[in-house]
Amino acid sequence: MRTFYLLLALALASLNLRPAITSVSPLLESIQQSLGISGTTASLLTTLPVLCMGVFAPLATTISKRIGLEKAIFFSLLLITFATAVRGVLGTTGAAFFLIVTAFLAGVGIGIAGPLLSGFIKQYFPHKPGFVSIYSASLVIGAGVATGLAVPFYEAAGNSWQISLAVWAVFGIAAVLLWIKLAKKRQTEIINRSAALPLRNKRALLITLFFGLMATVFYTTTAWAAPIVMNMGYSAAMAGTMITIFQVIQIPVSLTLPNVVARKGGLTIALISCSLLELAGIFLLITDVHPLPAMILLGVGAGGLFPLALMLPILETETADEASALSAMNQGGGYVFAALGPFLVGILYDTFNSFKPALIVLAFLVVCMIAVQWTLGRTQSSAVREKETL
Repeated sequence: MRTFYLLLALALASLNLRPAITSVSPLLESIQQSLGISGTTASLLTTLPVLCMGVFAPLATTISKRIGLEKAIFFSLLLITFATAVRGVLGTTGAAFFLIVTAFLAGVGIGIAGPLLSGFIKQYFPHKPGFVSIYSASLVIGAGVATGLAVPFYEAAGNSWQISLAVWAVFGIAAVLLWIKLAKKRQTEIINRSAALPLRNKRALLITLFFGLMATVFYTTTAWAAPIVMNMGYSAAMAGTMITIFQVIQIPVSLTLPNVVARKGGLTIALISCSLLELAGIFLLITDVHPLPAMILLGVGAGGLFPLALMLPILETETADEASALSAMNQGGGYVFAALGPFLVGILYDTFNSFKPALIVLAFLVVCMIAVQWTLGRTQSSAVREKETL
């Protein structure tokens, strides 16, 4: 099968892993007013999918073993597409309940597909771990486009949040059509059927802790960056611009850094450097300087950390099954942490009426992440050590 076809399948699948979540955030106020729901209920639309991504990720390897890697990804994409499309036909009666159901279903599909895409890269490109850049960059593009165009689509559709949320099913339809051929092929042979979540492997636990800290900082920053900028005295328009810069700058970093690390090595240095950039960005926000340099530093740091976190299971394992298992474990634990992060920031803000205590906590989490990265570098697996010594 041609490399281009496989990479296009990877890109389209990855493109669908965030719009069902990120398209909701800019429309939360409109949805809340339209349906008359509380802020807590509205927050479930963004928090529930992330929580589901953590809870259901460990099921990915079990499903893959039963029906095959390709079929598992295909049906996950089908579930995401269905959940997204259904939002377009919601009325007002019972809409809040069904909207939450779609958030749950999308989260399940994303939680299963996410880890398996790492296994897909390991299966078809075992000596090209840098191809994870296509996975991460497509994911970032999907998230950014859905965030940036949610309001314009809402206005173009006559203030219909239903259509604005459902339009992203187009990505899903394109992916499903492309993945039909892969899903029909013979089930990928599982080289090691005994592979399971490496719960007793200390290094795997460290990788999971790293992913959890990384995801917590990332999703907390994504959720609260705009309110933080506005709290500094800037307009909503400026806050939106800063969020856009934070997301867009991740794309070139996600595309280039994994390939550089895959070719040249220096994984530990790259991880710690990206974390230091995030730490510097948080420090700038604490000191109330203009948010632009802070968003640039945070975006570059996040744009590097996320694809490298996705690449770790590919580097650390020998088979697609093992890569999927390790990825399912670190994404499972990581996204559960990530779902709690924004809530904790909200509690701290309500308590102190300031974002600075929350930012100090985020800085502490980044310092902890650097310590974990340093420990991982000292206890490298043979596969990663081989890359480091190129």
